[in-house]
Amino acid sequence: MEIKQRLSRPPLARMLDIHELLRQGRKTNRRMLAEALEVSAKTIQRDIDFMRDQLGLPIEYDVSTHSYSYTRKVLQFPTMQISEGELIALSVARKALAQYQGTSFEKPLKDAFRKLTTGLRDQNHFSWRDGAGEPISFRAAGQSIGDLGVFDAVSQSVLGAEEIEFSYRKLERDDEESRAIQPLHLACIDQQWYLFGSDLRRGGSVRTFALTRMSKLHRTGRTFERPREFSLDEHLAGSFGVFASSPPEQIVLHFDEVGGRLVQERTWHASQQTAALADGGLRLALKVGVSPEIERWILGWGEHVEVLAPSTLRDTIAQKTERVAARYRQAPPGDV
Repeated sequence: MEIKQRLSRPPLARMLDIHELLRQGRKTNRRMLAEALEVSAKTIQRDIDFMRDQLGLPIEYDVSTHSYSYTRKVLQFPTMQISEGELIALSVARKALAQYQGTSFEKPLKDAFRKLTTGLRDQNHFSWRDGAGEPISFRAAGQSIGDLGVFDAVSQSVLGAEEIEFSYRKLERDDEESRAIQPLHLACIDQQWYLFGSDLRRGGSVRTFALTRMSKLHRTGRTFERPREFSLDEHLAGSFGVFASSPPEQIVLHFDEVGGRLVQERTWHASQQTAALADGGLRLALKVGVSPEIERWILGWGEHVEVLAPSTLRDTIAQKTERVAARYRQAPPGDV
């Protein structure tokens, strides 16, 4: 005989149903409530005890009618009370979770958020997706486009400490390389998902992989003991971006007045130090490794920045800037 599992409603939802029946003055008892809400009579008793003892609702059992009732008029079910600041923080947190849309984390996050906000339903309304009239929103250009199957497999392997094998395509190469990895950490950085793991075919060193360049992923079923000493913050402490680079060195940049104002509005690295200059500009010092990531960041500031140190980085930026200028001195290729 097949036994179907009964899925009961969350406790708060059950208590709201019980409250509504009692508020309407309808006679009811544990057996009737248990059948209607598809739970046991013991569960109903626990709900009623909580409503009476913890929420202060005036519930009384009438022995003569074998039913529960309110001893006085109750206008509304006690709801969660939060401050305006907490309400705004909750709204911001919900919107920040948008980066998980389309992944295997979306449904459990939506369910968890719904449980958190059920008690607020009489006062405020939260929806998962942005809509017209929303007072707070998040917008980011260049959101990662990846294979959800790869994301699901990687996330489950990270959580289960399971070795994986996959093909990986580097930016500077067209062909793919075979990798065997012990996945240590999955992180979303600047709208892009990255996997940090020990590369078993390269001496076990920790490497960084963009999920968008991973394919043919295979979960091996072989588990490993995750190293307790691994910390993503420590791993990337001397890096400007997501790739561990050369040993950190002092990088000094001179921003003009416009660039300096923009730079001061954000924290770019934990090591940064700033100093206002007499010309209205800003001096920014960072202790990070020289890498393509920081080179692209510096080039992105265009005419608003000058590299003061180290000299090797200054020369590199000067050469790349000259190549860019030379390209613009030529007519654009093809039809425009």
